[in-house]
Amino acid sequence: MKKRSISHLYALTEWISRFAFLNILWIGFTILGLILFGISPSTVAMFTVIRKWLMGQSDIPIFQTFWGTYKKEFLRSNGLGVVLALLAGIIYLDLYFIKVNASIQIPLYLIIFAIVMTVLYIFPVYVHYNVTFIQLFKNSFFIMLVNPISNILMLIGFVTSFFVIKYIPGLFFFFGGSMTAGLIMATSYTAFQKIEKKQKEAQTI
Repeated sequence: MKKRSISHLYALTEWISRFAFLNILWIGFTILGLILFGISPSTVAMFTVIRKWLMGQSDIPIFQTFWGTYKKEFLRSNGLGVVLALLAGIIYLDLYFIKVNASIQIPLYLIIFAIVMTVLYIFPVYVHYNVTFIQLFKNSFFIMLVNPISNILMLIGFVTSFFVIKYIPGLFFFFGGSMTAGLIMATSYTAFQKIEKKQKEAQTI
C-alpha cells in the first residue's frame, strides 16, 4: 500500500513537472516570437504536446516536439492568429453596440457566445485534424454545436483556471497556459472521439 502511494505521488509530481516545463516553453517561445508572432505557434505547439499525452504518448521528448511543431507551424499558425484577432475585433464591436443599443443585446450576446466557444475548439481541431482554414472554422463551429455538455465542461474549466490564476498570479508562469490548454484539449478530445465513434457506426450500417 505504501509503495503504491509513493508510486502515485511520483507520477503526480512528474506530471506537474511536465506541465510546468511545457508552460515555460509556451511563455519563452511566445516571447521569442516577439509575442505578436510567437503566441500562435507556441499555442499550437503546446496543444500538440498535450494531444500526444492524451493519446498515450507520455514519454515523448517535450522540447523536441514543441520546437519541431513551432518551426513547422510558424507561418500557418500566424495566419490563424490574424483571423482570431479579427474575431476579437468583432466581439469588441458587438460589445460596443450592446452599450449603444440595448435592444440588440440578446442576438449580439448569442453571436459573442458562439464565437468564443468556436475559438475554444480552434486549437484542438487545428492539432487533431489536417484540414484547411475554412474547414478548421467550420469543424470547430459544428463540434461546438453538437457537444453542449463538452461546452459546459470547457467553460467551467476555463473560468476556474482564470479565477485561480487571478487570485494566485504566480501560478501563471508555471501553469497558466498549459493547465488551461490541458482542460480544453481533454474536453475537445473526448468530443472528437464521440464524433468519430458515431461516424464509424454510421459507416457500418
